[in-house]
Amino acid sequence: MIQTSLPDSSARIAVPASSPTTGLLLTGGGARAAYQVGVLEAIAHIRRGCGHGHGPNPFPIITGTSAGAINAAALACGADHFDLTVRQMAQIWSHLHTEHVYRADALSMLRSGARWLSLLSLGWALTRWRTMRPRSLLDNTPLGELLQTDLVPLARLPGLIAQGHLRALSVTASSYTSGEHVSFYETNAALQPWVRSQRRAIGGHISHAHLLASSAIPFIFPATALDIGTHVEYFGDGSMRQTAPLAPAIHLGSDRVLVIGAGRMQGARESAPTGVVASYPTIAQIAGHTLSNIFLDALALDVERAQRINATLALIPPEARVNSGLRPIDLLVIAPSQRLDAIAARHVAGLPRSMRALLGALGVTTDANDARGAGLASYLLFEPGYIRALMALGRKDTFAQRAEVVRFFQWDKAAAAPAASACEAACA
Repeated sequence: MIQTSLPDSSARIAVPASSPTTGLLLTGGGARAAYQVGVLEAIAHIRRGCGHGHGPNPFPIITGTSAGAINAAALACGADHFDLTVRQMAQIWSHLHTEHVYRADALSMLRSGARWLSLLSLGWALTRWRTMRPRSLLDNTPLGELLQTDLVPLARLPGLIAQGHLRALSVTASSYTSGEHVSFYETNAALQPWVRSQRRAIGGHISHAHLLASSAIPFIFPATALDIGTHVEYFGDGSMRQTAPLAPAIHLGSDRVLVIGAGRMQGARESAPTGVVASYPTIAQIAGHTLSNIFLDALALDVERAQRINATLALIPPEARVNSGLRPIDLLVIAPSQRLDAIAARHVAGLPRSMRALLGALGVTTDANDARGAGLASYLLFEPGYIRALMALGRKDTFAQRAEVVRFFQWDKAAAAPAASACEAACA
């Protein structure tokens, strides 16, 4: 792994008062979050091609959920050097291996994964053996170590906010204790924490524990304990029970939000492959379907809701809109144009043997043409082949929306086309 090293910067960034405030939303999805890094690479390239490469951080408000929370925090901690930070994130992601995120050696599989499967089959006979009750399918201790040493230098965050390089960072997590969805945020702005049905916001310093909590995929990674005022609550993945993914970016003051998804959000219904006879779904298929419901559905619904609100506001006279307290939010959504489980199916064989055995027991095969159980693997496949394929797809999808990117950021359209085309050829 490479060591993250960003130059110190004490200069305050001046942003024109007339400029709209841009927010960034990075969603969850375990290894799927590699796609986001490819998108950020392409955005950095387009920005340079438009002559804005030395400008301020394009995302003064950054929000993230699950693995997207880790990417959001990494980007925020390098807000004074956007291009350099994106390059370092890409370098780290492209060299990730499973053992950098969770323990996948044979002994660890016996301690966690195999024990979990034993309880699934023999739990009725082991209910009195408390020592046999694992907390999760996998042990993500290596991820905690990675966050501390390489990827997310959170000690820089207060200074970057004070210097004006960043306005706010927010990460979300779900409390197993209270059942609430909580958005943790760090900012210097005078902001009243928002409270809605089953969700609320808490201001303060964001720690690595918040990132582990937000990215703790249910059942797969263990819950994380966080201090909430005078008591402790246990938190898991922030995508659970998340009804309004856009809310933190909007509450923190964004006028426009770039949303980077981690799965297909639209497109024609895909039928089963010709000649394949439907069979009872495996545990892996059910788990992959469940995770897709957690990570993808709420985002698509919230984007549709925001678009409907924008359309409604456009019908209201400007003078009436001012008094309503409502405002339109410009949205740009970049999401995978291909099924990530199909890509994962081609790379399952790259997992460590012990992990392949564990997933095989759940119904995941190493057949590159069999994507039925690969949905689950797509969240756990932290191996270079799969990660680099997702990053390449992120770059490709972003360049395909180059005109929308330029319009969204209000960059020089004339300078964008040739530079982006050159990079498209290089990244193909």
